[in-house]
Amino acid sequence: MNKKVAFYTLGCKLNFSETSTIARTFQNEGFDRVDFSQEADIYVINTCSVTENADKRFKTIVKQAQKANPEAFIAAVGCYAQLKPEALAALDGVDLVLGATEKFKITDYLNGLSKNDHGEVHSCEIEDADFYVGSYAIGDRTRAFLKVQDGCDYKCTYCTIPLARGISRSDALGNVLRNAAEIASKGIKEIVLTGVNIGDYGKGEFGNKKHEHTFFDMVKALDDVDGIHRLRISSIEPNLLKNETIDFVAQSRSFVPHFHIPLQSGSDTILKRMRRRYLSNLYVDRIARIRKVMPDACIGVDVIVGFPGETDALFLETYHFLNELDVSYLHVFTYSERDNTLAATMDGVVPKNARSKRSKMLRGLSVKKRRAFYESQLGKERTVLFEGDNKSGYIHGFTENYVKVKAPWNPEWVNTLQRVELMEIDEDGLVRFRLIEEPVIA
Repeated sequence: MNKKVAFYTLGCKLNFSETSTIARTFQNEGFDRVDFSQEADIYVINTCSVTENADKRFKTIVKQAQKANPEAFIAAVGCYAQLKPEALAALDGVDLVLGATEKFKITDYLNGLSKNDHGEVHSCEIEDADFYVGSYAIGDRTRAFLKVQDGCDYKCTYCTIPLARGISRSDALGNVLRNAAEIASKGIKEIVLTGVNIGDYGKGEFGNKKHEHTFFDMVKALDDVDGIHRLRISSIEPNLLKNETIDFVAQSRSFVPHFHIPLQSGSDTILKRMRRRYLSNLYVDRIARIRKVMPDACIGVDVIVGFPGETDALFLETYHFLNELDVSYLHVFTYSERDNTLAATMDGVVPKNARSKRSKMLRGLSVKKRRAFYESQLGKERTVLFEGDNKSGYIHGFTENYVKVKAPWNPEWVNTLQRVELMEIDEDGLVRFRLIEEPVIA
């Protein structure tokens, strides 16, 4: 019988795409992939270092694996494995820890799956993470996460990603287009572009800093790939989201009117302490440009609360800034100190209870923003891509501009695009609709 392998992914869409690539490596070596809750011979945990919570969850997931099979071989890969390899290796049950470059060659390090008394570490100096490994993940058959870029050359004072993933580097444009075509050939309707800093795409395409192609070049080329119904840009820095890209998306064949743009703070004082590459006025300009050419676009925002030096007054600057901004939802992160970052040494530490209170305030604002956005879409015709899960007797899906809808379960709608009229918001905050009888893209 073939050996069995199971995977658990913490963190971002980029991690999910890389887990899929690592999984395909195992399947090529004759392993059978099983769910993480099942008994396996090896458990691979792809770690995240962005928040303290992701660090803590790692220990819980290791215990889950040990419970499923006490004799299983447990490997840790990913960002936290690069930053704190010895700490992970010292945890009971962990047999192997692989850093940023080694994770894609994991099957070379298995040594017959023999348990180790202490975790074995293979972790490069992050300066050696200067080559690109392409990947994509196919989730629930309706959408795929396509990695186009890795690493980051920015020096934000709170962030460990450059330490965990290395310099900014990109996939060759030809590879991106081939991967996109391969995904489309599997009947998947939507591709989400992912990376650490995707607006920096092009840099490192040939193993150096030469720019043969730009992010805009990639966007234009992907729009011409046959068989892709939807392309979604996952997250892009405001200083790298240019007018040419916004204007192109507005009249694009495949790109949907949905942007996720990190802000992090609405206070210029805090943005400078964070060493972000823009101030609040540029952010306002980006939102205004999107609204001008795509009035119904969905716009999501990342924001960090409790950064060192964020006084009550500066937090309220952020709150009022976001309250007045025409955006659709917020992703709120509570600042947590990370080792080897400049922010961790700054004065003006915000008490944990104040961080928590501010986070709650912004999460409440996000609920209001999303509700207002959904209300603005009622009565309009949209196209919904339906997902494959039967959740308590309902099927869910997203419009092109990221309104989440629900209807009684209908298996015939799974992975189809249906034209609908958005009718009302249900008690759970999701939108009900009326089906418009038109040809369906199945």
